[in-house]
Amino acid sequence: MTVPLVDHVRPLNDEIAALNRNEFERTCVFAVNLIGATGCGKTALLEATLKRFRNELEIGVLAGDLATTRDAERLTRWCDHVVQINTGPEGRLDANHVRQAIRTLDLGRLDLLIIENIGNLTTTVELDLGQTAIVGMFSTTEGDDKPAKHPQLVRNADLLLLNKIDLLPYVPFDLPRFSADVRQINPQAELLETSATTGQVERWNRWLLGHTARLAPDTDTAP
Repeated sequence: MTVPLVDHVRPLNDEIAALNRNEFERTCVFAVNLIGATGCGKTALLEATLKRFRNELEIGVLAGDLATTRDAERLTRWCDHVVQINTGPEGRLDANHVRQAIRTLDLGRLDLLIIENIGNLTTTVELDLGQTAIVGMFSTTEGDDKPAKHPQLVRNADLLLLNKIDLLPYVPFDLPRFSADVRQINPQAELLETSATTGQVERWNRWLLGHTARLAPDTDTAP
């Protein structure tokens, strides 16, 4: 007996993601889907980013979490446009979550939107959120085998970050092996080394600023 399977989740998500993408394009917002495991330092990196651009860019953050608001509470010290998204037991952020969240923001005021995805390297990669770019984040404390274990994230990423690089002398981490795995899976992806706690984030900041500037409307051209 053949059991019919009707899966409406992915097509519906993709339709909503397309709406999100159109909205970001219309408002000239560079939307980043930041994906990394729990403990890799996503929130610390965002704190450093928000402090750096506090007087230069209008940044919005969607903080994804299973249950708490703790990350969002940390970020509101540096950003006026933070929205908490709690996924609950379903455990994955989807395009509709983002759709509902951006309705509470004035996208026309923003230059950059960072979606801090939940700490799951499997389900987070499966669903398109409508983002402009995907940034995958690893850390030296997780081990050098993470790109090989999570090739879909590496393959889909526009940029990859290796965080906690300051701890490299103190943890068993083979940097050449890590880099080789990344290059084998996605030769086009840019790989940056960062340390949110020591302030080694300038290359990340330049990447954000460069991509945000490309989407900025031409104010010198009269309508």
